[in-house]
Amino acid sequence: MNLQSRSRTTLGYSYVVVGVLTLIYTFNFLDRKILSILAELIRRDLHLSDTELGLLSGFAFAFFYTTLGLPLAWLADRARRVWIVAAACAVWSVFTACCGMATSFVQLALFRFGVAAGEAGAGPPSFSIISDYFPPERRGTAMAIYAMGVPIGLILGSALGGWVAATWGWRWAFAAVGAPGLLLCALLLLVVREPVRGGMDPARADGAAHAPPLPLAASIALFLRNPTLLLTAASSAGTSFVGNAVISWAPAYLMRAKGMQMADIAVYYSVATGVAGAIGSFGAGWLVDRLARRDPGAYALVPGIACAVSLPAFVGFLWAPTWPLALALVSIPFVCNSAYLAPALTVVQNNVPPAQRGVSSAILMFLMTMVGMSGGPLLVGMISDRVKPVAGDDSLTIGLAALTPLILLTFAAHMGAAASMRRRSALAAASA
Repeated sequence: MNLQSRSRTTLGYSYVVVGVLTLIYTFNFLDRKILSILAELIRRDLHLSDTELGLLSGFAFAFFYTTLGLPLAWLADRARRVWIVAAACAVWSVFTACCGMATSFVQLALFRFGVAAGEAGAGPPSFSIISDYFPPERRGTAMAIYAMGVPIGLILGSALGGWVAATWGWRWAFAAVGAPGLLLCALLLLVVREPVRGGMDPARADGAAHAPPLPLAASIALFLRNPTLLLTAASSAGTSFVGNAVISWAPAYLMRAKGMQMADIAVYYSVATGVAGAIGSFGAGWLVDRLARRDPGAYALVPGIACAVSLPAFVGFLWAPTWPLALALVSIPFVCNSAYLAPALTVVQNNVPPAQRGVSSAILMFLMTMVGMSGGPLLVGMISDRVKPVAGDDSLTIGLAALTPLILLTFAAHMGAAASMRRRSALAAASA
C-alpha cells in the first residue's frame, strides 16, 4: 500500500469525501428520476402517451448517458476527477431546471438529453475517487454509503418534488431540484482533494496497481475477457431493468390504479421507498464486506437472494386492493432491488488496475443503463399502451406484470456470477 498516500489522508477525511460525493449522487439520482415522480402530471398537461413517458424516463436519457459515459470515463482515468465531477454536476443541474420550461415532448426530450450528458460524467470518476480513499477491504461499505444517494434521492424527489408540484405545479418542481446542484459544485471543489491513483491498493509484483492507463479499446477488451466482470454486468443489468421499471412507473401506477394523490406521494411514498432503498443499498454493501472474507461469491449471492425475495412482494403489490397495502408491499422490492449496486461496483473496483477503473466502471454503467434504464421503463410503457384498448385502466398492471419472469432470469444470472467469483478465487489461491 502507498504509505505516502496513507499519510496524506485519514479515515475520517475519507468518509467526508464519500459523504460529499454521496450528496452529489443524491441530486444526480433525484434529477434523473424527478420525471417519474411528476409523470402523471406531465402526461396530462403535455398530452403524452405511456410509450412517450417510457422513452423520456428511459431511452431518451440512457442513449446520451451511455454514449458520453465511456469517453468521459476515459478522460477520468487521465485527468483530475474532482473537476470532471464538478463540471458534470453543473451541466445536469442547469438542464434539469430547464425541463420545467418544456411545452412539448420534443422539448422535454432535448432537455433530458442535457441532463443525461451531465450525469454521464459523474459515476465512474466518483467510483475511482472513492477507491483511492479506501483499501479493498473497506470498499464495499464505502460504495454502499455512495449508493445511499439512490434512496435519499428518491426521498427528496418524492417529498420536495411532490410538494412543490402539488403546491405550485410540476414546472417549478424541476427548478427546485435543479438549482441546488450548482452549490454542490462549489462544495466539491472546496472540500475534496484529488487522491493518488492506486494509493490504497496493495503492492503487486507485476506492478499492475500503478500501471499507466490503457487505450480505450484495450480497457474494454480487458473487461470483456473477464467472466466475473461480464456475469456481474449481466446480473446487474437485469436487476437494473426491473428496478428502473418499478421506480419509473410506481408513482404513476399508485395514482392511476390505486387512487393515491400527489400529496400522498410527497409524504408516504417518499418515506416508504426511500427508507427501503437505504436499507438495501447500505445493508448489502456492509454485509458483503463481511461475508466475502469467507465466501468470495457473496458479492453476487447477496443481491441474488434479494432478487428472489422480491418476487412474491412485487406480485402482491400489483394485486393489492388499496394504495397503503400496495405501498407497503412495493417497499420490499425497493429494498431488494437496491442490494446489487454497491456489491457490483466493488467487484469492478477490486478486479481491475486503478488506471482502468474509470473505463471499467463506465462499461458496467453502460450495460446497466442501456439494458436497465433504457429497456425497463420503455417495455412497461409499450405493453401498457398496446393492451389499453382491451384492458382499460388495468393496462399498466399488465405492463408491470410482464417484469415477473425477468426477475427469475436475473436471479439465475446472480447465481452464475457467484459461481464465477468462487472459481476465480480458487484459481488465485492455487497459483499463489
